[in-house]
Amino acid sequence: MKKLILLAALLLALGAMACAEGGLNVVAANFPCYDFARQVLGDRGSATLLIHPGVEVHSYEPSPADILEIGGADLFVYIGGEGDAWADGILAGFDDDGPAALRMMDAVTPLEEEGGESHAHEAPEYDEHIWTSPKNAEAMVAALAEALCGLDPDNAGDYRAAAEDYIAQIDAVDAAFREAVENGARRELVFADRFPFLYFTREYGLDYAAAFPSCTADTEPTPQTMLALIQRVEQDGIPAIYTIEMSTQAVARTVSEETGAKILTLHSLQTVTQDEFEAGESYVSLMWNNVEAVREGLN
Repeated sequence: MKKLILLAALLLALGAMACAEGGLNVVAANFPCYDFARQVLGDRGSATLLIHPGVEVHSYEPSPADILEIGGADLFVYIGGEGDAWADGILAGFDDDGPAALRMMDAVTPLEEEGGESHAHEAPEYDEHIWTSPKNAEAMVAALAEALCGLDPDNAGDYRAAAEDYIAQIDAVDAAFREAVENGARRELVFADRFPFLYFTREYGLDYAAAFPSCTADTEPTPQTMLALIQRVEQDGIPAIYTIEMSTQAVARTVSEETGAKILTLHSLQTVTQDEFEAGESYVSLMWNNVEAVREGLN
């Protein structure tokens, strides 16, 4: 079965080569990688989002069709964390017949996860939500541009120019976050939800509390954690608490009812809804929404 899948992938890749006039074909595992690819490619190629809008990225398992999609790409872009460990196995299966691959964790300095169990004999586990720091996002865009230049040197100038333009847009978002933090009445965010914002809070020197460490599969916080969140909101006079996109908001509603804190959404961008995808939302547009949410929560 594996040989058949690899053979089909090879045939698909050959077919893609025959259509090289259409430009590079980039397949991206998650939304940030996809958005960066389409911004830098422009009309010089095509970008495909492998994990479809609305799909829970942490429980995703690639289908045979997904493997064929990767096999037909000129470049496969993925984060490289624990959540997409499946990608390394697929890429190894292609041997020398697979696409070029860009592992975005290599473009930044990864941070060790906080709040989980640790054992001295185990290798550290790194938080994979690297793009939540705009500065990391800029590094990812630059790395993508260089990968595309290596595959298509004739258009290198265009790729680098597009990357510089998008980096400038991200830099404006970064400046707005810094202004919001500098002028805020507090430097504390409370997440009554999962917490994929370690890089974000570290980037801007923010304190945080969260119902769950990172993006754990747990659905209920411990009673002690719940009580601690409520007490922190009350004692520190926190006006708003945060959930991430597509959250059930169950924990947030309980905390809100107990404290009167407003519920705001901070988009992690690890996935988007179908409506957001069809509306053409981008990393930059969604992060501008986050700027307003952070500004409100810090005042």
